[in-house]
Amino acid sequence: MTTLLINQPQYAWLKDLGLKEENEGVYNGSWGGRGEIVTTYCPANNEPIASVRQASLEDYEETIKKAKEAWKIWADVPAPKRGEIVRQIGDALRKKIKDLGSLVSLEMGKIFAESVGEIQEYVDVCDYAVGLSRMIGGPLLPSERPGHALIEQWNPVGLVGIITAFNFPVAVYGWNNAIAMICGNACLWKGAPTTSLISVAVTKIVAKVLEDNKVPGAICSLICGGADIGTAMARDERVDLLSFTGSTKVGKQVALMVQERFVFEDADLNLVIPSALFGAVGTAGQRCTTARRLFLHESIHDEVVEKLAKAYAQIRIGDPWDSTILYGPLHTKQSVTMFLDAVEQAKQQGGSVVYGGKVVNRPGNYVEPTIVTGLPHNASIVHTETFAPILYVLKFKTEEEVFAWNNEVKQGLSSSIFTKDLGRIFRWLGTINYSKDLPLAQGIKFQ
Repeated sequence: MTTLLINQPQYAWLKDLGLKEENEGVYNGSWGGRGEIVTTYCPANNEPIASVRQASLEDYEETIKKAKEAWKIWADVPAPKRGEIVRQIGDALRKKIKDLGSLVSLEMGKIFAESVGEIQEYVDVCDYAVGLSRMIGGPLLPSERPGHALIEQWNPVGLVGIITAFNFPVAVYGWNNAIAMICGNACLWKGAPTTSLISVAVTKIVAKVLEDNKVPGAICSLICGGADIGTAMARDERVDLLSFTGSTKVGKQVALMVQERFVFEDADLNLVIPSALFGAVGTAGQRCTTARRLFLHESIHDEVVEKLAKAYAQIRIGDPWDSTILYGPLHTKQSVTMFLDAVEQAKQQGGSVVYGGKVVNRPGNYVEPTIVTGLPHNASIVHTETFAPILYVLKFKTEEEVFAWNNEVKQGLSSSIFTKDLGRIFRWLGTINYSKDLPLAQGIKFQ
């Protein structure tokens, strides 16, 4: 298929990652896959990149068995030696960090600086895990029985299932994988179907390290697939621990994807504006910690909204690989539809769009970062989880009411507060930034 991006000269680096036109999406010591073929698309232009053959339920059953057998071998390897292999994985990722970052941008759509930063997070956790592999211990505790002592000893749990979402298709796996490995666990990874290529590329790197060290590849198994595979993992008692990242609807009891920020009248607005902007539009609003609701004290509401709208007007939208760009496309066409539906609902419920609200007239899944004001705190759209760059700005009078509003939604991953009132800080019990700067993650810089 000459129309695939993988066959175009400017994307030759995809083949350097071991990818082909059609890739096998199951790894359990060997590569395979007997499920449907899924083509992934570049959200910046909606052109096909390459395809991945997904897992069938038979593939899943076979992989579970191989992973459980591999775990028996891995659990007996001394922790420092497990750490040495994780160190090699980190080094192997370092060597391919730019190509892997480019693939995240190509397949997911986030800007290149964020994408490389995501691979770096996996590398950083590998470094942390290496040190931890020589520090896993347990205290010697006194016993109430004469002549006895209590020893606390940590043991591997077995097989760790890791289900990741499209918006962080590498980092979330890395956080889990590196720590699980040094603890003596085997891993089974199911990434999002729309970002299957990065799952395959990362697994190829990890698999090579395992094979070079003559340990079973199934220690880090991969099973690309859809909801049927995810459901099988969730229900399978052979999966001893399951890490899930995804929507509230899918996760049900897993409450994610909302971040709230409170800005009081004594806040330093020089920190508020860039922080709120990056929190709301980073990864085009497709982060677990994206700022969805911004609570502003009534005395500074209008000033902040005006400054924020001016800051939004300076956001550079475009090609995720352009280093001057801060904001890329949404991941899929369906995401664009959800964005438009949410904007319309916000208007119907009494909100005013003070910035954005439209699709950008260019190829790809681009929408304008959007600010909505005038909605009540309990409007249904405000409580709805829309994975898009829409910021609902809400006005409050008192500390008590805004803290209550923060807690009234079903979702919630993190919250922040801007104030210089020490009493308020400790009543909130947040994490404190005591500097006068606001360093952003993954090397992102606002000029």
